[in-house]
Amino acid sequence: MNSASAGTKTGAIPTWYIDPNAEDAMADGHAPIWRHLIELMLERDLSGKAVLDFGCNQGGLLRHLHAMRPFRKALGIDIAEQSIAKANALKGNLPIQYQAGSRLLGWDEAFDLALSHEVVYLVPDIDEHAADIWRSLKPGGAYYAVTGCHTDNPLWPKWRKLVAERTNTVVQDRSINDYAKAFAAAGFEVSARKLEFDGFIPYVPDGWMPDFADTLDYYTSTKIVFRLVKA
Repeated sequence: MNSASAGTKTGAIPTWYIDPNAEDAMADGHAPIWRHLIELMLERDLSGKAVLDFGCNQGGLLRHLHAMRPFRKALGIDIAEQSIAKANALKGNLPIQYQAGSRLLGWDEAFDLALSHEVVYLVPDIDEHAADIWRSLKPGGAYYAVTGCHTDNPLWPKWRKLVAERTNTVVQDRSINDYAKAFAAAGFEVSARKLEFDGFIPYVPDGWMPDFADTLDYYTSTKIVFRLVKA
């Protein structure tokens, strides 16, 4: 992969969380969800494929993906510059390139597969994002966009306030249907399913969930996986 014109640092931030220690805790908490997502993906053999992780943070999703379904090469892009530095420090000899940025300029039809986990709800312009991903995928390529941060989530009013208080990002309000319409307008064949995480979910009183029942409902019913195919 080349990086001559890939991505820009538009809207760059130092870290996602105001408390930088929260970044490591977030990665640990997401690991079982990443593994579940990888099992859900229809694409089984990635040995010859190029993969994009949009909003990669510290790079954990791509490292998990390579361990479970090795790919030929990958790009992780994120606006948090310290997170990208950590991702590069952790990648070892994996065929992954990480870089700070928010756009995918210069990557036309470069990827067979794209992923994002809890990122699209923070994208300022969802139409621009959908167009960027569509352009970066090869014909027939698929984008898995995962989020539980939508206005159909009954916890969203509480979470919206917490995201604004705890992170260096600007919160967006979008429904599941808003996402579907934006990706369809960009040219994707849009389908989706509930994440329906089937593992045991730990009890972690961190202020995000009012009680443990909400946690169970969120990971089984509220969190959505979009599968978006460039026909």
